[in-house]
Amino acid sequence: MNHALPTNEMLAALTWLETCQAEMVAHIERLCNINSGTLNLDGIADVQRQLDPLYQSLGGELSYHESEPMSHVNDAGSLEMTALGRTMVISKHLDVRPRVLLCIHCDTVYDPQHPFQSCRWLDSQRLNGPGVIDAKGGLIVMLYALRALEQSRWAGKLGWQVVINPDEEIGSPGSGKLLRSLAQQADLGLLFEPSLPDGSMVSWRKGSGNFVFVVHGKAAHSGRAFHDGRNAIVALCQLLNRINDLNGHNPDVTLNVGRISGGGALNIVPDLAIGRVNARVKSVEQAEWVQQQFSAIAAAAGKADGIKVTLHGEFTSPPKPLDEGTLRLQSVIEQCGAALGVPVAWQGSGGASDGNKFAAAGLSNIDSLGPAGGEIHSSNEFLLVDSLVPRTKLAAATLLHLASVATG
Repeated sequence: MNHALPTNEMLAALTWLETCQAEMVAHIERLCNINSGTLNLDGIADVQRQLDPLYQSLGGELSYHESEPMSHVNDAGSLEMTALGRTMVISKHLDVRPRVLLCIHCDTVYDPQHPFQSCRWLDSQRLNGPGVIDAKGGLIVMLYALRALEQSRWAGKLGWQVVINPDEEIGSPGSGKLLRSLAQQADLGLLFEPSLPDGSMVSWRKGSGNFVFVVHGKAAHSGRAFHDGRNAIVALCQLLNRINDLNGHNPDVTLNVGRISGGGALNIVPDLAIGRVNARVKSVEQAEWVQQQFSAIAAAAGKADGIKVTLHGEFTSPPKPLDEGTLRLQSVIEQCGAALGVPVAWQGSGGASDGNKFAAAGLSNIDSLGPAGGEIHSSNEFLLVDSLVPRTKLAAATLLHLASVATG
Protein backbone atom coordinates (compact mmCIF):
# COMPACT_ATOMS: atom_id res chain seq x y z
CA MET A 1 0.00 0.00 0.00
CA ASN A 2 2.83 2.38 -0.80
CA HIS A 3 1.48 3.88 -4.02
CA ALA A 4 0.33 7.50 -4.23
CA LEU A 5 -3.18 7.74 -2.83
CA PRO A 6 -5.35 8.16 -4.80
CA THR A 7 -4.38 9.23 -8.32
CA ASN A 8 -6.11 11.99 -10.27
CA GLU A 9 -7.44 9.33 -12.62
CA MET A 10 -9.10 7.57 -9.71
CA LEU A 11 -10.65 10.80 -8.47
CA ALA A 12 -12.01 11.51 -11.94
CA ALA A 13 -13.59 8.03 -12.01
CA LEU A 14 -15.69 9.00 -8.99
CA THR A 15 -17.18 12.29 -10.19
CA TRP A 16 -20.37 10.61 -11.49
CA LEU A 17 -21.29 9.81 -7.88
CA GLU A 18 -21.93 13.50 -7.30
CA THR A 19 -25.20 13.16 -9.24
CA CYS A 20 -26.44 10.13 -7.27
CA GLN A 21 -27.63 11.55 -3.95
CA ALA A 22 -31.33 11.74 -4.83
CA GLU A 23 -31.52 8.17 -6.12
CA MET A 24 -29.52 6.89 -3.15
CA VAL A 25 -31.99 8.58 -0.78
CA ALA A 26 -34.92 7.05 -2.70
CA HIS A 27 -33.44 3.56 -2.30
CA ILE A 28 -32.90 4.14 1.44
CA GLU A 29 -36.45 5.39 1.98
CA ARG A 30 -37.84 2.37 0.15
CA LEU A 31 -35.82 -0.02 2.30
CA CYS A 32 -36.57 1.77 5.57
CA ASN A 33 -40.32 1.76 4.95
CA ILE A 34 -40.16 -2.05 5.10
CA ASN A 35 -40.01 -3.34 8.65
CA SER A 36 -37.07 -5.70 9.05
CA GLY A 37 -36.82 -6.25 12.76
CA THR A 38 -34.53 -9.24 13.23
CA LEU A 39 -37.29 -11.72 13.97
CA ASN A 40 -39.63 -10.40 11.24
CA LEU A 41 -38.59 -12.99 8.68
CA ASP A 42 -41.11 -11.81 6.09
CA GLY A 43 -39.76 -8.26 6.40
CA ILE A 44 -36.16 -9.46 6.12
CA ALA A 45 -37.12 -11.35 2.94
CA ASP A 46 -38.92 -8.28 1.55
CA VAL A 47 -35.81 -6.12 2.04
CA GLN A 48 -33.66 -8.76 0.36
CA ARG A 49 -36.07 -8.86 -2.60
CA GLN A 50 -35.49 -5.14 -3.01
CA LEU A 51 -31.72 -5.59 -2.76
CA ASP A 52 -31.51 -8.60 -5.06
CA PRO A 53 -31.74 -6.77 -8.43
CA LEU A 54 -29.61 -3.87 -7.16
CA TYR A 55 -26.71 -6.12 -6.22
CA GLN A 56 -27.22 -8.46 -9.19
CA SER A 57 -26.57 -5.41 -11.38
CA LEU A 58 -22.92 -5.65 -10.26
CA GLY A 59 -22.57 -8.81 -12.30
CA GLY A 60 -21.44 -11.10 -9.51
CA GLU A 61 -22.75 -14.47 -8.42
CA LEU A 62 -25.56 -14.17 -5.84
CA SER A 63 -26.43 -16.92 -3.38
CA TYR A 64 -28.56 -17.26 -0.25
CA HIS A 65 -27.45 -19.14 2.86
CA GLU A 66 -29.71 -20.51 5.56
CA SER A 67 -28.98 -19.30 9.08
CA GLU A 68 -28.53 -21.57 12.03
CA PRO A 69 -31.48 -21.29 14.46
CA MET A 70 -30.94 -19.08 17.47
CA SER A 71 -30.86 -20.69 20.90
CA HIS A 72 -32.20 -18.45 23.65
CA VAL A 73 -33.73 -18.60 27.10
CA ASN A 74 -37.46 -17.91 27.10
CA ASP A 75 -39.47 -16.36 29.91
CA ALA A 76 -40.17 -19.84 31.30
CA GLY A 77 -36.44 -20.27 31.86
CA SER A 78 -36.11 -22.94 29.15
CA LEU A 79 -33.92 -23.01 26.07
CA GLU A 80 -35.79 -22.74 22.79
CA MET A 81 -34.80 -22.41 19.14
CA THR A 82 -35.93 -19.57 16.88
CA ALA A 83 -35.57 -19.43 13.11
CA LEU A 84 -33.70 -16.51 11.54
CA GLY A 85 -33.56 -15.06 8.03
CA ARG A 86 -31.17 -15.97 5.25
CA THR A 87 -27.85 -14.31 4.42
CA MET A 88 -27.15 -12.87 0.97
CA VAL A 89 -23.68 -13.36 -0.52
CA ILE A 90 -22.56 -11.74 -3.78
CA SER A 91 -19.16 -12.81 -5.15
CA LYS A 92 -17.03 -11.58 -8.04
CA HIS A 93 -13.44 -12.07 -9.23
CA LEU A 94 -12.67 -14.53 -6.41
CA ASP A 95 -9.62 -15.77 -8.28
CA VAL A 96 -8.04 -12.30 -7.89
CA ARG A 97 -6.01 -11.10 -4.92
CA PRO A 98 -6.34 -9.22 -2.72
CA ARG A 99 -9.88 -10.27 -1.84
CA VAL A 100 -12.03 -7.80 0.06
CA LEU A 101 -14.97 -8.88 2.20
CA LEU A 102 -17.66 -6.17 2.35
CA CYS A 103 -20.44 -6.56 4.87
CA ILE A 104 -23.47 -4.92 6.43
CA HIS A 105 -26.72 -6.20 7.91
CA CYS A 106 -30.29 -5.71 6.73
CA ASP A 107 -32.07 -6.16 10.08
CA THR A 108 -33.03 -3.40 12.50
CA VAL A 109 -33.89 -3.20 16.20
CA TYR A 110 -37.49 -2.14 15.44
CA ASP A 111 -40.02 -4.99 15.47
CA PRO A 112 -43.39 -4.79 13.66
CA GLN A 113 -45.11 -3.61 16.87
CA HIS A 114 -42.71 -0.71 17.38
CA PRO A 115 -44.33 2.69 16.65
CA PHE A 116 -41.35 3.73 14.49
CA GLN A 117 -42.14 2.30 11.05
CA SER A 118 -41.58 4.88 8.31
CA CYS A 119 -39.41 7.75 7.11
CA ARG A 120 -40.04 11.48 7.41
CA TRP A 121 -37.96 14.56 6.73
CA LEU A 122 -36.92 16.54 9.79
CA ASP A 123 -35.52 19.26 7.52
CA SER A 124 -33.81 19.44 4.14
CA GLN A 125 -30.68 17.68 5.45
CA ARG A 126 -31.99 15.11 7.93
CA LEU A 127 -34.02 12.04 7.05
CA ASN A 128 -35.57 10.31 10.07
CA GLY A 129 -36.47 6.65 9.74
CA PRO A 130 -35.94 3.12 11.09
CA GLY A 131 -32.52 1.96 9.94
CA VAL A 132 -31.63 5.04 7.85
CA ILE A 133 -28.04 4.75 9.08
CA ASP A 134 -28.15 1.48 11.03
CA ALA A 135 -27.74 0.11 8.51
CA LYS A 136 -29.85 0.55 5.37
CA GLY A 137 -27.93 3.67 4.45
CA GLY A 138 -24.80 1.52 4.63
CA LEU A 139 -26.33 -1.00 2.22
CA ILE A 140 -26.68 1.73 -0.40
CA VAL A 141 -23.26 3.30 0.22
CA MET A 142 -21.69 -0.15 -0.22
CA LEU A 143 -23.67 -0.75 -3.44
CA TYR A 144 -22.63 2.50 -5.08
CA ALA A 145 -18.99 2.15 -4.03
CA LEU A 146 -18.90 -1.23 -5.78
CA ARG A 147 -20.62 0.24 -8.82
CA ALA A 148 -17.82 2.81 -9.01
CA LEU A 149 -15.23 0.03 -8.91
CA GLU A 150 -16.97 -2.18 -11.46
CA GLN A 151 -17.40 0.57 -14.06
CA SER A 152 -13.80 1.77 -13.70
CA ARG A 153 -10.74 0.54 -15.57
CA TRP A 154 -9.73 -1.27 -12.35
CA ALA A 155 -12.70 -3.63 -12.58
CA GLY A 156 -11.50 -7.20 -12.36
CA LYS A 157 -8.30 -6.21 -10.56
CA LEU A 158 -9.76 -6.82 -7.10
CA GLY A 159 -11.61 -9.85 -5.77
CA TRP A 160 -14.62 -9.14 -3.58
CA GLN A 161 -17.50 -10.68 -1.68
CA VAL A 162 -20.51 -8.91 -0.22
CA VAL A 163 -22.28 -10.36 2.81
CA ILE A 164 -25.69 -9.02 3.86
CA ASN A 165 -26.78 -10.82 7.01
CA PRO A 166 -30.17 -10.75 8.78
CA ASP A 167 -29.25 -10.92 12.46
CA GLU A 168 -26.44 -8.52 13.41
CA GLU A 169 -28.64 -6.61 15.83
CA ILE A 170 -28.83 -9.67 18.08
CA GLY A 171 -25.16 -10.62 17.70
CA SER A 172 -25.33 -12.59 14.40
CA PRO A 173 -26.03 -15.95 16.08
CA GLY A 174 -27.36 -17.50 12.87
CA SER A 175 -24.90 -16.02 10.38
CA GLY A 176 -21.79 -15.97 12.59
CA LYS A 177 -20.36 -19.27 11.37
CA LEU A 178 -20.64 -18.14 7.74
CA LEU A 179 -19.09 -14.75 8.57
CA ARG A 180 -16.10 -16.41 10.20
CA SER A 181 -15.62 -18.78 7.29
CA LEU A 182 -15.68 -16.01 4.68
CA ALA A 183 -13.44 -13.80 6.81
CA GLN A 184 -10.80 -16.52 6.89
CA GLN A 185 -10.77 -16.59 3.08
CA ALA A 186 -10.41 -12.80 2.63
CA ASP A 187 -7.43 -10.44 2.88
CA LEU A 188 -9.17 -7.44 4.45
CA GLY A 189 -12.65 -6.32 5.40
CA LEU A 190 -14.81 -3.22 4.88
CA LEU A 191 -18.06 -2.93 6.82
CA PHE A 192 -20.68 -0.22 6.44
CA GLU A 193 -21.96 0.45 9.93
CA PRO A 194 -22.66 4.18 10.49
CA SER A 195 -19.97 6.55 11.57
CA LEU A 196 -20.03 7.94 15.10
CA PRO A 197 -22.31 10.97 15.71
CA ASP A 198 -19.48 13.48 15.13
CA GLY A 199 -18.55 11.83 11.80
CA SER A 200 -15.56 9.94 13.18
CA MET A 201 -14.98 6.33 12.18
CA VAL A 202 -14.40 3.53 14.66
CA SER A 203 -10.89 2.30 15.44
CA TRP A 204 -11.14 -0.32 18.22
CA ARG A 205 -14.36 -1.77 19.60
CA LYS A 206 -15.28 -3.39 22.87
CA GLY A 207 -16.49 -6.94 22.92
CA SER A 208 -20.07 -7.72 23.89
CA GLY A 209 -21.75 -10.68 25.56
CA ASN A 210 -25.27 -11.40 26.80
CA PHE A 211 -25.80 -13.57 29.85
CA VAL A 212 -28.93 -15.00 31.45
CA PHE A 213 -29.29 -16.07 35.09
CA VAL A 214 -32.21 -18.46 35.64
CA VAL A 215 -33.11 -18.80 39.34
CA HIS A 216 -35.44 -21.52 40.60
CA GLY A 217 -36.89 -21.43 44.11
CA LYS A 218 -39.93 -23.05 45.70
CA ALA A 219 -43.52 -21.88 45.42
CA ALA A 220 -45.71 -21.60 48.50
CA HIS A 221 -48.82 -19.77 49.69
CA SER A 222 -47.64 -16.37 50.89
CA GLY A 223 -50.08 -16.41 53.81
CA ARG A 224 -50.46 -19.98 54.98
CA ALA A 225 -46.96 -21.29 54.22
CA PHE A 226 -44.71 -18.31 53.50
CA HIS A 227 -41.71 -19.81 55.29
CA ASP A 228 -41.98 -23.01 53.26
CA GLY A 229 -41.30 -21.03 50.07
CA ARG A 230 -37.97 -20.01 48.60
CA ASN A 231 -38.28 -16.67 46.81
CA ALA A 232 -36.56 -16.78 43.42
CA ILE A 233 -37.01 -13.05 42.81
CA VAL A 234 -35.27 -12.11 46.04
CA ALA A 235 -32.42 -14.51 45.26
CA LEU A 236 -32.10 -13.07 41.77
CA CYS A 237 -32.07 -9.48 43.03
CA GLN A 238 -29.30 -10.31 45.50
CA LEU A 239 -27.33 -11.96 42.70
CA LEU A 240 -27.82 -9.01 40.32
CA ASN A 241 -26.74 -6.56 43.00
CA ARG A 242 -23.45 -8.45 43.18
CA ILE A 243 -23.17 -8.24 39.39
CA ASN A 244 -23.79 -4.49 39.42
CA ASP A 245 -21.24 -4.00 42.20
CA LEU A 246 -18.55 -5.36 39.86
CA ASN A 247 -18.75 -2.15 37.81
CA GLY A 248 -15.66 -0.07 38.48
CA HIS A 249 -13.53 -3.01 39.65
CA ASN A 250 -11.96 -3.63 36.23
CA PRO A 251 -11.12 -0.72 33.89
CA ASP A 252 -13.25 -0.52 30.73
CA VAL A 253 -15.64 -3.29 31.85
CA THR A 254 -19.32 -2.34 32.02
CA LEU A 255 -22.07 -4.69 33.18
CA ASN A 256 -25.65 -3.66 32.48
CA VAL A 257 -28.55 -5.43 34.20
CA GLY A 258 -30.97 -5.01 31.35
CA ARG A 259 -34.06 -7.04 32.13
CA ILE A 260 -35.65 -9.11 34.89
CA SER A 261 -38.79 -11.24 34.85
CA GLY A 262 -40.55 -13.63 37.17
CA GLY A 263 -43.34 -14.11 39.60
CA GLY A 264 -47.09 -14.16 39.17
CA ALA A 265 -49.95 -13.86 41.65
CA LEU A 266 -48.95 -11.79 44.65
CA ASN A 267 -50.12 -14.46 47.10
CA ILE A 268 -47.58 -16.99 45.81
CA VAL A 269 -43.91 -17.07 46.76
CA PRO A 270 -42.29 -16.94 43.28
CA ASP A 271 -40.35 -20.01 42.24
CA LEU A 272 -38.83 -18.61 39.03
CA ALA A 273 -36.94 -15.42 38.18
CA ILE A 274 -34.76 -14.57 35.20
CA GLY A 275 -32.16 -11.83 34.92
CA ARG A 276 -30.47 -10.73 31.69
CA VAL A 277 -27.14 -8.89 31.68
CA ASN A 278 -25.04 -7.34 28.92
CA ALA A 279 -21.27 -7.16 29.41
CA ARG A 280 -18.78 -4.97 27.50
CA VAL A 281 -15.04 -5.53 27.66
CA LYS A 282 -11.96 -4.16 25.90
CA SER A 283 -9.73 -7.24 26.08
CA VAL A 284 -9.90 -11.02 26.03
CA GLU A 285 -8.50 -11.02 29.59
CA GLN A 286 -11.38 -8.86 30.74
CA ALA A 287 -13.86 -11.19 29.06
CA GLU A 288 -12.36 -14.12 30.94
CA TRP A 289 -12.55 -12.15 34.19
CA VAL A 290 -16.25 -11.40 33.63
CA GLN A 291 -17.06 -15.03 32.92
CA GLN A 292 -15.18 -16.15 36.02
CA GLN A 293 -16.99 -13.60 38.19
CA PHE A 294 -20.40 -14.53 36.78
CA SER A 295 -19.77 -18.23 37.34
CA ALA A 296 -18.63 -17.63 40.93
CA ILE A 297 -21.62 -15.41 41.73
CA ALA A 298 -24.06 -17.92 40.25
CA ALA A 299 -22.44 -20.77 42.19
CA ALA A 300 -22.56 -18.83 45.45
CA ALA A 301 -26.22 -17.90 44.97
CA GLY A 302 -27.07 -21.52 44.22
CA LYS A 303 -25.78 -22.60 47.64
CA ALA A 304 -28.71 -20.95 49.40
CA ASP A 305 -31.32 -23.34 50.78
CA GLY A 306 -33.85 -24.30 48.10
CA ILE A 307 -32.31 -22.10 45.39
CA LYS A 308 -30.93 -23.32 42.07
CA VAL A 309 -29.13 -21.02 39.62
CA THR A 310 -28.32 -21.76 35.97
CA LEU A 311 -26.09 -19.44 33.95
CA HIS A 312 -26.37 -19.16 30.16
CA GLY A 313 -24.50 -16.96 27.69
CA GLU A 314 -21.16 -16.02 26.22
CA PHE A 315 -19.28 -13.23 24.48
CA THR A 316 -20.73 -13.43 20.98
CA SER A 317 -18.62 -10.46 19.78
CA PRO A 318 -15.00 -10.68 21.00
CA PRO A 319 -13.10 -7.43 21.56
CA LYS A 320 -11.74 -5.80 18.40
CA PRO A 321 -8.28 -4.33 19.10
CA LEU A 322 -6.21 -2.38 16.60
CA ASP A 323 -3.76 -4.57 14.67
CA GLU A 324 -1.08 -3.68 12.13
CA GLY A 325 -3.29 -4.52 9.16
CA THR A 326 -6.09 -2.31 10.43
CA LEU A 327 -3.66 0.56 11.05
CA ARG A 328 -2.39 0.26 7.46
CA LEU A 329 -5.97 0.29 6.18
CA GLN A 330 -6.71 3.35 8.32
CA SER A 331 -3.74 5.10 6.69
CA VAL A 332 -5.08 4.33 3.21
CA ILE A 333 -8.51 5.70 4.12
CA GLU A 334 -6.99 8.83 5.66
CA GLN A 335 -5.01 9.53 2.49
CA CYS A 336 -8.05 8.90 0.29
CA GLY A 337 -10.06 11.24 2.50
CA ALA A 338 -7.41 13.95 2.24
CA ALA A 339 -7.43 13.76 -1.56
CA LEU A 340 -11.24 13.88 -1.65
CA GLY A 341 -11.59 16.59 0.96
CA VAL A 342 -13.47 14.20 3.24
CA PRO A 343 -12.42 14.59 6.90
CA VAL A 344 -11.33 11.33 8.54
CA ALA A 345 -10.97 10.93 12.30
CA TRP A 346 -10.96 7.87 14.54
CA GLN A 347 -12.42 6.97 17.94
CA GLY A 348 -12.83 3.80 19.92
CA SER A 349 -16.35 2.57 20.64
CA GLY A 350 -18.11 0.55 23.28
CA GLY A 351 -20.47 -0.75 20.60
CA ALA A 352 -19.84 -4.05 18.84
CA SER A 353 -20.32 -5.00 15.19
CA ASP A 354 -19.61 -7.88 12.85
CA GLY A 355 -16.17 -6.30 12.52
CA ASN A 356 -15.47 -7.83 15.93
CA LYS A 357 -16.10 -11.27 14.47
CA PHE A 358 -13.93 -10.56 11.44
CA ALA A 359 -11.08 -9.47 13.70
CA ALA A 360 -11.45 -12.61 15.82
CA ALA A 361 -11.16 -14.64 12.59
CA GLY A 362 -7.88 -12.85 11.83
CA LEU A 363 -9.23 -10.37 9.26
CA SER A 364 -8.12 -6.75 9.58
CA ASN A 365 -11.07 -4.48 8.88
CA ILE A 366 -12.63 -1.02 9.05
CA ASP A 367 -16.26 -1.29 10.07
CA SER A 368 -17.81 2.21 10.04
CA LEU A 369 -17.78 3.27 6.38
CA GLY A 370 -21.50 3.98 6.33
CA PRO A 371 -23.14 7.42 6.26
CA ALA A 372 -23.25 9.94 9.09
CA GLY A 373 -26.20 10.71 11.31
CA GLY A 374 -27.21 9.94 14.85
CA GLU A 375 -29.51 8.60 17.58
CA ILE A 376 -29.46 4.99 16.36
CA HIS A 377 -31.66 2.45 18.17
CA SER A 378 -34.26 5.13 18.86
CA SER A 379 -37.24 6.70 17.12
CA ASN A 380 -35.04 9.75 16.54
CA GLU A 381 -32.56 7.92 14.27
CA PHE A 382 -31.57 10.21 11.41
CA LEU A 383 -29.39 10.29 8.30
CA LEU A 384 -27.40 13.34 7.21
CA VAL A 385 -28.16 13.03 3.51
CA ASP A 386 -25.22 15.19 2.44
CA SER A 387 -22.89 12.54 3.90
CA LEU A 388 -24.00 9.88 1.39
CA VAL A 389 -21.91 10.90 -1.61
CA PRO A 390 -18.71 11.78 0.31
CA ARG A 391 -18.78 8.51 2.24
CA THR A 392 -19.45 6.55 -0.95
CA LYS A 393 -16.55 8.28 -2.71
CA LEU A 394 -14.30 7.49 0.26
CA ALA A 395 -15.19 3.78 0.16
CA ALA A 396 -14.90 3.69 -3.62
CA ALA A 397 -11.50 5.42 -3.61
CA THR A 398 -10.30 2.84 -1.10
CA LEU A 399 -11.42 0.01 -3.39
CA LEU A 400 -9.82 1.62 -6.44
CA HIS A 401 -6.56 2.05 -4.59
CA LEU A 402 -6.53 -1.56 -3.42
CA ALA A 403 -7.15 -2.68 -7.01
CA SER A 404 -4.37 -0.45 -8.36
CA VAL A 405 -1.88 -1.72 -5.79
CA ALA A 406 -2.72 -5.30 -6.74
CA THR A 407 -1.92 -4.60 -10.40
CA GLY A 408 1.17 -2.45 -9.76
